[in-house]
Amino acid sequence: MFLSKYYHIRVLIFFIYCLSLLLSSCAFVKEVQFENYIDTTQKAIKFQQKKTFALNELGVFASNEFDGARLNDFKRVNDSTVVAIIEPENTPINNSAYYAFDIWASVNRKIYIKFQYPKKFTHRYTPKIKKNNKWRVLDSSNIISSKKNYLISLNIAPKKTRLAAQEIHSSSKVMSWCTKITQENKNLITLKNIGKSRLGRDLTVLDIYKGNKKDKPIIVLLTRQHPPEVTGYFAFQEFIKTIINEQISSDFLNKYRILAFPLLNPDGVDLGHWRHNAGGVDLNRDWSKYNQPEIKYVTKYITKERKKYNSKVIIGLDFHSTWYDVFYTNKKRKGTVLPNFVSNWLTNIEKNIPNYKVNESSKNSTKPVSKGWFLYGLNATGITYEIGDNTPLSEIKIIGKVSAQEMIRILLKDNIK
Repeated sequence: MFLSKYYHIRVLIFFIYCLSLLLSSCAFVKEVQFENYIDTTQKAIKFQQKKTFALNELGVFASNEFDGARLNDFKRVNDSTVVAIIEPENTPINNSAYYAFDIWASVNRKIYIKFQYPKKFTHRYTPKIKKNNKWRVLDSSNIISSKKNYLISLNIAPKKTRLAAQEIHSSSKVMSWCTKITQENKNLITLKNIGKSRLGRDLTVLDIYKGNKKDKPIIVLLTRQHPPEVTGYFAFQEFIKTIINEQISSDFLNKYRILAFPLLNPDGVDLGHWRHNAGGVDLNRDWSKYNQPEIKYVTKYITKERKKYNSKVIIGLDFHSTWYDVFYTNKKRKGTVLPNFVSNWLTNIEKNIPNYKVNESSKNSTKPVSKGWFLYGLNATGITYEIGDNTPLSEIKIIGKVSAQEMIRILLKDNIK
């Protein structure tokens, strides 16, 4: 009886020990308090019906049957005009009216397309056309009215024309890019799944470094919290390409580690959402209580890696798009890990891009956004890196490349421990 009691005590002690190891290995992400809390619990969304819309009397057809499409209805106005009805996934929502659909006709013809949104919403994105697998901006001569009742003309044919607010980079296309760049740089990049979105799509990270991870300061790169914001994603891509291709990158990646998250909102991207995830929430308002799985997994992974390898997160760059190029920064810098980084970095970017004027908007985050999470949660430099909706790709590549180069140069001079 004594031995039996002793045995049970030993089993209990062993169980407690194993539980303590398990708990210590888990990453518990501390909630970060913001001045203005926003409720990010799940909200209902309206799914668009996937279908081909046939206006047989006109011989004109449209379809939203692909990832990244947005077309809620398609109707005839008269013999030469159709209306594309576009609605958001839910409301309230920012005025970022996204659309994407295929359009074609039984015979070659010219058609006028009117864009219709719910009250209080207006047209934002200049149409892009995809033909022969190439995207181009719709010529201004085809824009009949750019006011509230946005109207364009388009020559269509039996072969489908894809019309969209921005180039479409669905979750599968993003994954293809991630796989390709990883295979080409196996000595530098590891591609990992860190969790699942609300609808079960993979959430991934590009882990970029050389040598040992231990004690390496971490730079975090994020993009596509908001589905249509592909110009920010283009800058993100160029930033990463520069980091792994620069002559000085070997020294940099021996000293620093990059955690790059290429698609935070895969559900919203594939569903053709204006702004929200499948939980009906703006993910860039969830950096306080982590109600949505996408932000929960990302913050948990960053926290786990930071603790596991005794590392500091020193910079967080969140790539977005808006009406014009702008860097949103935090005013609070004294006492952070890199108090002079922002001013030095932006100055150097401006110096090294001909005729480029850095547009900085600086104030401390009062809403639960990523740049505030980096500041208040990790004492790191948080920046929302915004590229204009209509900034040409050639300019985006220059901005992405130079901003990465100047970050590398500044950080190689600093002795961060």
